Amino acid sequence: MLIMEEEVHTPVMLKEVLDYLELAPGKLIVDATVGTAGHAHKMLERITPGGRLIAIDRDQESLNYAREKLYAFKHSCEFVHSNFSEIDTALKSVNVSKIDGILFDLGISSFQLDNPERGFSFQADGPLDMRLDRTSFISAYDLVNNLNEDEISSILQAFGQERWHNRIAHLLAQERQRHPISTTLELSDIIARAIPHKYRYYRIHPATRTFQALRIAVNRELESLEIAINKTVDFLNNKGRICVISFHSLEDRIVKLNFRKLAARGILNLITPKPLTPTSEEVGENPSSRSAKFRVAERA
Repeated sequence: MLIMEEEVHTPVMLKEVLDYLELAPGKLIVDATVGTAGHAHKMLERITPGGRLIAIDRDQESLNYAREKLYAFKHSCEFVHSNFSEIDTALKSVNVSKIDGILFDLGISSFQLDNPERGFSFQADGPLDMRLDRTSFISAYDLVNNLNEDEISSILQAFGQERWHNRIAHLLAQERQRHPISTTLELSDIIARAIPHKYRYYRIHPATRTFQALRIAVNRELESLEIAINKTVDFLNNKGRICVISFHSLEDRIVKLNFRKLAARGILNLITPKPLTPTSEEVGENPSSRSAKFRVAERA
């Protein structure tokens, strides 16, 4: 795979990440969601010489891309294919027991969204997949075609905060009796038809929340995040920092509550009691950053 000269995915809140991780030569840093290495490349510039970056991602394609992009730092960077919920196993596999900082960037990259074969986008036709790790067993196709109507409705309500969850689930259940729902555009069309006409294109695309909910359910994203935060603190050196960029309220709530619980137990100190958000300049240059929230805590 050839690396294009332009950024595949613009790293969100890059300046804040670099500043709040307090990077310096010799530090050991983890990028738990390395993606296409936008953050990682700049982090490596700050921690070398002498530093080490552990690059983790559950998406093998993204990890391969990052490996090629970071080739110039190959002696200072190690790559691990893993879900960050298994951060303990991932770090032990590269003989790491303590770290100086870690970043979790919870966004889906354009590298993934723009590939119709991954099934994340309702803008182009592709298989109904949505797996971040293609070696995992359950896809969006399995959920849409095998869960009962109530189960689908619950997922759309809980993970997508979808107002019309009952109507969408009901029409999905009807449509799949004719034939399995197998493509992204087919699903998107059903969702649009389920929503009352006057609400179909109110602010956001009608399929946005349903696709978000299915992706979260397929990849068990919220569960994985809570597990990862609680495992990570055991690896942080004194004053080591954990930084999380989230993109919707469900993720941010998990980060906020777990940081507060760990702070109440004297394990973490909250560096950002309230989340930071992108500057207006960044949002203007990179509209996909508009919903980002950035929280930082430090090992007590």
